[in-house]
Amino acid sequence: MPKTLADGKTKFTLLTTKPADPAAPTETELNAGIDASHKVLKSDFAWTNTASEVISEPALDDEGNTSAPGASNYDLGATFWRYFLETGAADTAGDDAAFQAVKEKGTQLWGYARETSKDSGEPWAATDEIYLGGEIMTDSATKVDATGYVKRRVAFMPQRMHENIVVASGI
Repeated sequence: MPKTLADGKTKFTLLTTKPADPAAPTETELNAGIDASHKVLKSDFAWTNTASEVISEPALDDEGNTSAPGASNYDLGATFWRYFLETGAADTAGDDAAFQAVKEKGTQLWGYARETSKDSGEPWAATDEIYLGGEIMTDSATKVDATGYVKRRVAFMPQRMHENIVVASGI
């Protein structure tokens, strides 16, 4: 199989209800979630693990430091475009649903991202690889620059994350 260009390949889904098994969400659970793939700015989307904490674990006879990986760390956040009705009210039941799910500080959600050869608009399927997913908590939505579209940046705080997992079949 050839290499795949990354453009348009990241699917990002938010769940407002905890999946039965957060480490193996089903295709039904994920497809019922909020597909935020086309509601989030690509240029500053952050959904990745970062360097783990380092634990110094030298033995008595070691002449230098030796290290072991400690707690995992993550960089999580996204800028959401806002969508409004002609009346000026937020389109809460439509295109603004992704922002509505993340707009309040302390909201508990479950987020999952896929980056494979599939286009981001393709539905989740059993055995799809999820490169990172799990329970997150929102920080306050912050106003970004006043250029372009109306948008808000939301940082996510990892609670229980799962790396390189697979979508389960079933409901």
